[in-house]
Amino acid sequence: MLEIRNIIKQYADHRALDDVSLYIPEGKIFGLLGPNGAGKTSLIRIINQITAPDAGEIYFNNEVLSPHHIEEIGYLPEERGLYKKMKVGEQMIYLAQLKGLSKIEARRRLDYWFEKLDISTWWNKKVEDLSKGMQQKVQFVATVLHNPSLIILDEPFSGFDPVNAQIIQDEILELNKKGATIIYSTHRMESVEELCDNIALINKSKKVLDGAVKDIKKQYATHTYKIDYQSFIPIEANFLFTIISNNHYQEQSQLIIKLSNDVTLNQAIYYLLEKIEILQVQEIIPSIHDIFIEKVTTHE
Repeated sequence: MLEIRNIIKQYADHRALDDVSLYIPEGKIFGLLGPNGAGKTSLIRIINQITAPDAGEIYFNNEVLSPHHIEEIGYLPEERGLYKKMKVGEQMIYLAQLKGLSKIEARRRLDYWFEKLDISTWWNKKVEDLSKGMQQKVQFVATVLHNPSLIILDEPFSGFDPVNAQIIQDEILELNKKGATIIYSTHRMESVEELCDNIALINKSKKVLDGAVKDIKKQYATHTYKIDYQSFIPIEANFLFTIISNNHYQEQSQLIIKLSNDVTLNQAIYYLLEKIEILQVQEIIPSIHDIFIEKVTTHE
């Protein structure tokens, strides 16, 4: 869907993007991650052709990104951009027409989305009379109304209570299931693993990590395992593994071990079977949040 090649963006004495390259597969949810000020929004503004890069190229479906691609993109900015004094329905019709929809078609689609999100009574309300979360629901509709093939969401859940955040998350997943490619930009890790197929991490204007979520988690695996077993038995340290903890809880015990270099899980299990009755073995894999913290704090 989108190929970003060696993008550089300079603002006076600040380099916002430094030779950033990304490949965003069609039909996937792509997490664009990074702390505040990392360069995420600068890249998004370039994709939306709000600003231009100082160097590098972007390809949209194997074509150089051009103005005609704008109608295929839906963009929900972090800084919301609704007109405060306009009525909701009037404004939605206007924004839909900017994306190439006729007034009749815009009204038909708006009726569908307003009913779907239970906001039909908002049609004649002024934007300034809506709460932040209500405004965000309206702007989400404006983002997806023209059925864009690429949807860019910059911190889409800020301002939402948990119930409405879940509603919008479900809608994002449904749009993706119907074929939309989605770029989800955030510095919050709570929903990344639930939503994203692929991620890239930008820190201090550079890409420091990218790939499929499952592959990245495997890459950062620490070969640490949680073993539930029957009856507490002291286990001594040995050459196969390091013991992180060994505790007894009500009806069973739990052993956490970290394998030594070149030792397989099978070898460790074979050793332990002579000592304990194993109930369950589970690998402890770092979360995307853990990986994010590690990369951001260690990246120079």
